Amino acid sequence: MTEGTFEKVGHSDKRFYGPRKLLLCGFSTAAQPKFKTLLERLAIDDLPLVWGNVDTRTETLGKLLQHADGYGEGVDSLLPRAIIAAGINEVELHRLMSGCKQAGMQQSLWAVLTPFSEAWPLHRLLDELAAEHKALSEQKSTSASPVR
Repeated sequence: MTEGTFEKVGHSDKRFYGPRKLLLCGFSTAAQPKFKTLLERLAIDDLPLVWGNVDTRTETLGKLLQHADGYGEGVDSLLPRAIIAAGINEVELHRLMSGCKQAGMQQSLWAVLTPFSEAWPLHRLLDELAAEHKALSEQKSTSASPVR
């Protein structure tokens, strides 16, 4: 996303912007170790994790991604389920998205950190992602409707 727009993600070893880390929201304390197990299965368990929750919703993405691995773990998150990636490559992102889907994980909102979004508070990104998800869902249902 650059300045609030979508960009197609390829399948290269090109790294995304930011520190190599995942920011995770909407995970209960019971779901957190399950997600870590999934990362082990996908061979990307060296990826530091920051767990966002209601207390961190006003922090900027840049500030949140400066926290140490494990920050926020052990706290239930009532935020929407989201996975925000930074510093990983395109292949790893596709492996992660496929792995989450194959594992039957609860649907998540997805984003990649950009220089533009880095200054956004977490709640703003989550609101934008939810609005985009809703618009895409409505667009899909409209295009899937039979013509009468």
